[in-house]
Amino acid sequence: MAALPKPAFEIEDFLAAEARKDLLRFTTAGSVDDGKSTLIGRLLYDSRAVYEDQIHAVAKASVNRTAGPLDFSLLTDGLRAEREQGITIDVAYRYFATARRKFIIADTPGHEQYTRNMATGASTADLAILLLDARHGALPQSRRHACIASLMGIRHFVVAVNKMDLVRYDRGVFDRIHTDFAAFLERLGAPAATFIPISALNGDNVTAHSAHMPWYRGLSLLEHLETVDLETAGPAAFRFPVQRVLRPDHTFRGYAGQIASGVIRPGDEVAVLPASRRTRVTRIVTYDGDLTLACAPMSVTLALADEIDISRGDLIAAGTPPSASRRIRATLVWMNERPLDLSRRYLLKHTTRTVPAEIASVRHRLDIGTLEPEPASTLEMNQIGMVEIAAAQPLHFDSYFSNPRTGSFIVIDAATNATAAAGMIVRAGESRIAELPRRRKTAVLDEWHEQAVSALREAGFEVKIKPCN
Repeated sequence: MAALPKPAFEIEDFLAAEARKDLLRFTTAGSVDDGKSTLIGRLLYDSRAVYEDQIHAVAKASVNRTAGPLDFSLLTDGLRAEREQGITIDVAYRYFATARRKFIIADTPGHEQYTRNMATGASTADLAILLLDARHGALPQSRRHACIASLMGIRHFVVAVNKMDLVRYDRGVFDRIHTDFAAFLERLGAPAATFIPISALNGDNVTAHSAHMPWYRGLSLLEHLETVDLETAGPAAFRFPVQRVLRPDHTFRGYAGQIASGVIRPGDEVAVLPASRRTRVTRIVTYDGDLTLACAPMSVTLALADEIDISRGDLIAAGTPPSASRRIRATLVWMNERPLDLSRRYLLKHTTRTVPAEIASVRHRLDIGTLEPEPASTLEMNQIGMVEIAAAQPLHFDSYFSNPRTGSFIVIDAATNATAAAGMIVRAGESRIAELPRRRKTAVLDEWHEQAVSALREAGFEVKIKPCN
């Protein structure tokens, strides 16, 4: 029997080629009805990343809608409420690939009510596409989203001036928006933003150049996404928040979790915090067997050379040591309908650790229009401000811009268990007791008193406590 001819293109070759492609995660942001979902739907459709049954279902659902024969927004807006109201509520993640690169898209809502969902989508993105309606230009919500994206560490912005068809593809309109918003982004710290005039509905400059705008000589949106150079920072220090202690029998003790940053190998020396004990990694254990190397964001179990008391919330670290402090200075994006209350008790969830905390002071609030700090004593929903936080226990952290995983946290309302804010750590705070609420002043003074007495007694001094009237 004759052997079958060898396929011209092996599946292994295809998989190897796919594995070599780099990944770009990007998010869409902007005000309501700027066309974010329509743009993403058009990108998926034109790049042939949509199945025939999806196109058929969207075409059927597009009947009696005003978006033309195919409403591209329905390719991403999957919730019933989204389709009924024609808005985006939740974050929709979509995957597609071209010959050059793989992409993960986060389509985020534009409504002010759902700003917290936009922050979620931006938290893992490398690039942000900011959509502006050519008829209206930059609106307050557009500026707010740009500010949040910048705070989340995004340094690459594409400003897509959408709905150019509704202004007759007027170059003057595009130039005015370009001049105005470029100045805002430069003050924000994103001077290298790329501006592209598009019509998401008609496909102008989305995946190919538009004949309607011969005056624009730059790349189309997809071409820019395929070729944008994402500079990478140096290797981050190893950080491993412990999620669970595994003890199946008396012969094994391992610490399970997800590597937040860095690389680890058996034999590497690590520090266990807050115990401040040093040891070595003996094994990197996974379900499929031991590894000789693991890196972020892999989920693994580490076995250590020494018996150390380690529990959930502890941090195993190597390289540059993290900062440690009970007080931190951080930028907050307030997400709760209940305003920030300095007298209210909160919980701070940092990596796998949750500790009681109080917001000691609001240093300032950010004016979204001017990007200038303004005095404030509270933060309301969707407002951004700089605060000082006092935690009940020391936190081990890095600044957000050096390590987003160990530099970020969420604030939880202790009474309602609702997420109140997302925070980005700037640095350790200042131990200024005058800023604390009255009940915390007493607690801090008592703690300092106990520490001083213990230190003196350990040094051999006799200490007598005399009550004061």
